[in-house]
Amino acid sequence: MDTMRERFAAVTSRLLDEDPRLAVVLAEIGKDGFADAAQKHPGRVVNVGIREQLLVGVGGGLALTGLRPVLHTFAGFLVERPFEQVKLDFGHQGVGGVLVSAGGSYDWPAGGFTHMAPGDVGLLDTLDGWTVHVPGHPDEAETLLRHAAAAGDDKVYVRLSVQVNAVPRPVDGARFQPLRQGGRGVVLAIGPMLDPVLAATRDLDLSVLYATTVRPFDAAALRAAVDAAGSTDVVIVEPYLAGTSTRQVNEALEDRPHRVLGLGVGRRELRRYGQLDEHLAGHGLDARGLRGRITGFLDAR
Repeated sequence: MDTMRERFAAVTSRLLDEDPRLAVVLAEIGKDGFADAAQKHPGRVVNVGIREQLLVGVGGGLALTGLRPVLHTFAGFLVERPFEQVKLDFGHQGVGGVLVSAGGSYDWPAGGFTHMAPGDVGLLDTLDGWTVHVPGHPDEAETLLRHAAAAGDDKVYVRLSVQVNAVPRPVDGARFQPLRQGGRGVVLAIGPMLDPVLAATRDLDLSVLYATTVRPFDAAALRAAVDAAGSTDVVIVEPYLAGTSTRQVNEALEDRPHRVLGLGVGRRELRRYGQLDEHLAGHGLDARGLRGRITGFLDAR
């Protein structure tokens, strides 16, 4: 199976052939995947070098000319380092584009904390009007990338990861999907956290919702799942900073008493490189860790 980044390069290269409005801006990272596209479309594949603020500034400038820019690099270099440019060159100028990240929270542990961005979605939450897609499989990434490229002048963030679920799900770029019905509560699994959630809850009386588009937040689907379960206990499992979406859950259920447990990447930095699975376990996001925290939450009622 190809990776999400490989699928991104292949799909976006085809989209450059199909849509003369599309342009790709790179900051050295990922350039090899667009070598052929750069030969075919030299004016619409731009590599600015290791200059992330310029990456976003050029994208915003292209958007002002009427193009639909797709910007790509590691999440820490795409959202955190040039955040002022994201805020001003897209939001303040009132233009749209597609930010496509790699690296996620700890996809490349050997890169150290400079290459980790567990706070990226939370940071974008401080801005208005961003759609956020978090695919859990390369097939889902392709669908969501096509949605993002065709989304008029909207501002869209697509968060790619090397962590994937074994099976792709049909996604529509908007709604949460109910996968399992239970009566003790609802677990909302985001993107690549679905497989660990399914393993952790396989014999528990819990409903499971799956989300690959988290902004806008599908409050109607969560409310429907809570009503069907007959329980207002909600656990949300996210592949980025723990608690990033607890506000959205609280707002969705603000008219009824409820409990929310937000699970995700902890704020404590894990300073050993390790491997991806060790970082998952270190943050309690493997199946064993999730099961213990979820059952503890339910049993505390």
